[in-house]
Amino acid sequence: MSAALEVSDLATLRPRTDPVARARAVVPIIAAAAPRIEAGRALTEDVLDALHGAALFRTLLPRAFNGEEVTPATFVRMQEIIAAADASTGWCLGQASGCSMAAAYLAPEAAWEIWGKDPRGAVAWGMGNGMAEVEAGGYRVTGTWRFASGAKHATWIGGHCRVKERDGSLRLGADGQPIERTMMIRKDRIEFQDAWNVVGLRGTGSDTYGVAGLFVPDEYTVCRDTDAERRLPGTLYQFSTTHIYASGFAGVSMGIARGMLDEFTGMAMRKTPAATTRAMRDSEVIQNGLAQNEAKLRSARAFLLETLEEAWETVAARGHITMAEKVLIRLASTSAIHRAKEVVEWAYHEAGATAIFQSEPFERRMRDIHASGQQVQGRTAHLEVCGQHFLGLNPQARFI
Repeated sequence: MSAALEVSDLATLRPRTDPVARARAVVPIIAAAAPRIEAGRALTEDVLDALHGAALFRTLLPRAFNGEEVTPATFVRMQEIIAAADASTGWCLGQASGCSMAAAYLAPEAAWEIWGKDPRGAVAWGMGNGMAEVEAGGYRVTGTWRFASGAKHATWIGGHCRVKERDGSLRLGADGQPIERTMMIRKDRIEFQDAWNVVGLRGTGSDTYGVAGLFVPDEYTVCRDTDAERRLPGTLYQFSTTHIYASGFAGVSMGIARGMLDEFTGMAMRKTPAATTRAMRDSEVIQNGLAQNEAKLRSARAFLLETLEEAWETVAARGHITMAEKVLIRLASTSAIHRAKEVVEWAYHEAGATAIFQSEPFERRMRDIHASGQQVQGRTAHLEVCGQHFLGLNPQARFI
């Protein structure tokens, strides 16, 4: 297929409604399935049917492959709604959505095979050490990776690798550092290890996986977020997958906090704590704390959404993203993750003994928010990098 035909021949997108509205429509199914998702360490079939039926895995996929290319702010709003119902579902949706952005850089025939022709096509990948040795027509790949969120329902798996040239040297980028190339592999060719025994986000099923000496054709490999390999010009793909993961997982954290705060408010309106005759809602401590935490969560949310909306307008007009936008996205998303965690911790503590029971809506959210905050997007070290930029220094970080 020629470059001139890549988009026009593949585009089959039918008009869809707002993904935020579609997310709200499937919330009852997700909320009802949440205990089964956690127990089974995987999204349930009814939830997957609902997500695929609402085309929520396709919001960041190029239109050329039957996707939508929504704005990052819209994506975050969708993530919040899903995660308020179940954090693991929101996390899996965010992971697969970020993966789908690779379609803008992949050979169009391969992207069509992975996502375009399969309405339930979804990719998962994780972090780890992979090596791709150059051979005629492709690469011989060996590696092990962890944290493959959503791998149990994915159809393809990605493996991020350094590239070893035929002379044994590592392929380097313009900055002199080894490049990372992602190998796209059919799921049935992957070996998985049942390793996801964790405190929170259990339903993501983020197992460990690997391959040994597997040949991957060149057209099924991609350098994500690389200008030289970008094949589609949309504004969305001027943002990196790092920006989207940071924002999307912040949306998950804010969704957990929103769900927690709403459940707490409902409980406070009904509960009279033990050893007292005073209703919880009549407590000045609760009234003040609830108001402060509403302000904290809403402020963090507003900062992130405003940052993403302004960045979108600027990037659309300019045609590329700059360090200024990158730093603010990083600052807003990292801040949102930590403010959301603080809100959840407050509500959990003030809920008293009610919060410790698995039958109540607090205990799982407390575990999930702490698991989400441990992921790379929640690192407090990101704030140092932002400070470097504000002080006129050159930020030194991979995840900016």
